[in-house]
Amino acid sequence: MHWPSPGQRHRIAQIRDNLIARIAEAGREGWPGEIEGLKISLAGAGDKLAQIDRRARDQPVGLGIPAIPQSPQPRDPRQVVR
Repeated sequence: MHWPSPGQRHRIAQIRDNLIARIAEAGREGWPGEIEGLKISLAGAGDKLAQIDRRARDQPVGLGIPAIPQSPQPRDPRQVVR
């Protein structure tokens, strides 16, 4: 599956905004068929933006390297704590 590049998010957002403007124009001009086609394209642009946003959130998080605790000094078995 092809994933949209996060670097293209701005461009896809511009395409989405342009589609919204074209849908409004088609509504003013009375072109119902054009509106339906543009809505399909708008849904696709919205899906691509959502994919980019999801992938940005789902990136691995660096947790660092855990520290190894110092082991206590071995007890002398002759010493009994009472």
